[in-house]
Amino acid sequence: QVQLVESGGGLVQAGGALRLSCAVSGRTFSILTMAWFRQAPGKERDFLAGITWSSAYKYYADSVKGRFTISRDNAGNTVYLEVNSLNAEDTAVYYCAARVGSGSNWSARYEYNYWGQGTQVTVSS
Repeated sequence: QVQLVESGGGLVQAGGALRLSCAVSGRTFSILTMAWFRQAPGKERDFLAGITWSSAYKYYADSVKGRFTISRDNAGNTVYLEVNSLNAEDTAVYYCAARVGSGSNWSARYEYNYWGQGTQVTVSS
């Protein structure tokens, strides 16, 4: 089993920034890929960014390239998502996810085996 706990969300003004954290514990040796998704009210859960456990490869959704950055603190087993230039459309619950099997579609929710409980990000205009 893998446990994921997100933190770092909150209320931020438009144009601001946040750093979201995902603490990873359990059978971390089985993880191949980590990712961040978000879900706004009434919408699908969308892929934002992914990173291999080795940190060798990163992948971003086109909609957030240049504005969001995913990284991993290898020593502490924490995955981060830095979100910049926030606007009202970024308001959502942000989730981290872990994939333990091989796969080819970074952005597909079904590829991921474990999910955190989410952290709320609210952007005020």
